[in-house]
Amino acid sequence: MNYEYNDLIKFHGHSCPGLAIGYRMSKAGLEFLSGSRSEDEEIVAIVENDACGVDALQCLTGCTFGKGNLIFNDYGKHVYTLYNRKTGKGVRVVFNSLSLPENVEMDRAQLIDWLLTASEDDVVSLWEVHIDEPEPARIMTSVECAVCKESVMTTRTKQIDGKTVCIPCSKKNIQESP
Repeated sequence: MNYEYNDLIKFHGHSCPGLAIGYRMSKAGLEFLSGSRSEDEEIVAIVENDACGVDALQCLTGCTFGKGNLIFNDYGKHVYTLYNRKTGKGVRVVFNSLSLPENVEMDRAQLIDWLLTASEDDVVSLWEVHIDEPEPARIMTSVECAVCKESVMTTRTKQIDGKTVCIPCSKKNIQESP
């Protein structure tokens, strides 16, 4: 599917500068890779924020947490790294926040319009990167947490007093310990 900005508004729930930024960053990254939307796990996205623009990235690239080809690094940057498993090519896409014209920064509608219509070079910087190929998604076995009795992936458990517990229960245990 070829998503346009209005399609992203429907998915995200509203138009905002963050969505427009993610739209431009994702489009530029995909064009750089000469790739199309990921049907399965061909494209991997590593995002460095959890802001509105990541919704645009998910729609345009097809990268999602559920498929295991969306990786979140909580760095607080408007930066996406896209990697094509078929070609081995990667691109780092950075939002050029310092290039925003002063006259649009304080007007939300003007800012969105500028983000959607400005030249790509004004909105983003791109450069090819070489990264270690991220592992494909893996299906993990689950076990029951000894405390809450909920099912949890074995890779997300802790051993406390010889019991297998989920991360939230392990934090409660630590906080409640003397």
